[in-house]
Amino acid sequence: MADPARAAKLADRIKVVVAQALERRIKDPRLGFVTITDARVTNDLQHATVYYTVFGDEAQQADTKAALDSARGILRAEVGKNITVRLTPTLEFVADEIPVNASHLEELIREAKKRDEELAALKQGAQYAGDPDPYRKDEEDDEEDLQDAPAEDSDARS
Repeated sequence: MADPARAAKLADRIKVVVAQALERRIKDPRLGFVTITDARVTNDLQHATVYYTVFGDEAQQADTKAALDSARGILRAEVGKNITVRLTPTLEFVADEIPVNASHLEELIREAKKRDEELAALKQGAQYAGDPDPYRKDEEDDEEDLQDAPAEDSDARS
């Protein structure tokens, strides 16, 4: 097993090499506006997973997936030329779900803000149904109760 730091460095290098090869070498018309977002290499340096995003609709994403799968051998050869390991890792391309998850979270935050604004608008004209604090007693009532209480304890001691 290789050092995890070495695997991370190799993954970064693979990410750069694949991105450059897609830009310069691969001329497939199915390849859309693709961005290589991340790469991960197993600790034995045998397999690499390359994450990508595609700008466009689902049809363009499917076409880009097919183009990447067909260019896997050329990209692996490019990676083998540009890295210094005994065995060239196999490449697997996976669509990155982070942009989809981020847009979903943004939608949830917008909805929560809208609900907060509605609640604040309702709160503006709201009044308590009874007393603002039904459990609070006036301090004056407490003092009167203490003054009116008989002093039986002091008489019992005498």
